[in-house]
Amino acid sequence: MLGVWKGSFGDAYTDRNQLISPRYLMWERILYVLPSTPENILEVGANIGLNLDIINKLVDTKLIGLEPNEKARSEIKFESVDGSAGAIPLADNSVEMAFTCGVLIHIPPQDLKKAYDEIYRVSSRYIVCIEYFADKLVEIPYRGQSGLLWKQDFGKLWMDYDLNLIDYGFFWKPVTGLDNLTYWIFQK
Repeated sequence: MLGVWKGSFGDAYTDRNQLISPRYLMWERILYVLPSTPENILEVGANIGLNLDIINKLVDTKLIGLEPNEKARSEIKFESVDGSAGAIPLADNSVEMAFTCGVLIHIPPQDLKKAYDEIYRVSSRYIVCIEYFADKLVEIPYRGQSGLLWKQDFGKLWMDYDLNLIDYGFFWKPVTGLDNLTYWIFQK
């Protein structure tokens, strides 16, 4: 599964996803409700680092992008790390905040626990999850292929960990220009 994102399919994803301005509203809202600005932030599945670019304009913090696709990783303007959600090559509690944005939806359901465990392991304080939502697990065809996109209640899965919910909400496509996304902000 990871191989599909490392090759030409992942390169094409990078080429398609260049939206910047709609992300400001999303990150202003998320960062505003945090009790404090994290000293460092890891984006799991950063692609070319568009979310990191926005965060950099809003707060002063160290930014790290974890990305398996070499082409995308080469465009990240901050520290970049080769890896995936299921294998994060960072030490325990090494980042104050770790987040995903449209990444967990692409992890096969049977591999999600490993990804959640890794994200939980590297975060010392905050976990932010921004993903598609569905009450029940449902697979969605993606670019004519199966086995690449699932919707479900990703926030509920985080509730199995020792976390406190700070906030949650919805970003509506007609306002943000992004897809309809649900976000959850947790604190350890």
